[in-house]
Amino acid sequence: MSTILVTGGAGYIGSHVCKELLRQGHQPIIYDNLQTGHRKTTQRARFVEEDLAESKKLRETFKSFSIDSIMHFAADCQVGESIEKPLKYFNNNVKNSLQLPEIMMEFNIRKIIFSSSAAVYGEPKKVPIPEEHPCLPVNPNILTFRVL
Repeated sequence: MSTILVTGGAGYIGSHVCKELLRQGHQPIIYDNLQTGHRKTTQRARFVEEDLAESKKLRETFKSFSIDSIMHFAADCQVGESIEKPLKYFNNNVKNSLQLPEIMMEFNIRKIIFSSSAAVYGEPKKVPIPEEHPCLPVNPNILTFRVL
């Protein structure tokens, strides 16, 4: 049984992933600030209510659990809001996400699944969108990811 830290585990995608991880016998540790997630989706897993911006709390979580891998779903994802508040999106989706690999290295954790957005493709030329589709994002938040 693997112990998997699931950031954003109380959100839509994260909660479904946690449900499947539990079904397969893994132990998800949900790490979520409940900004858009829901506490009721965390009932069957261990839950840490915290924000990724709090690196001290994130390190404490890594110390408290023997984590094997990370599944990272803790991102802001509203295209309209990302245009209105680009700094909020940069701070959460880029700055906070960059703390994860740093802390993972401290604890010798080498496995991460990062969930991105199909919005990087812009208006798709083909559906379903193939992996090799050109990246033509239409919002500034996604452009930030491409530059970095």
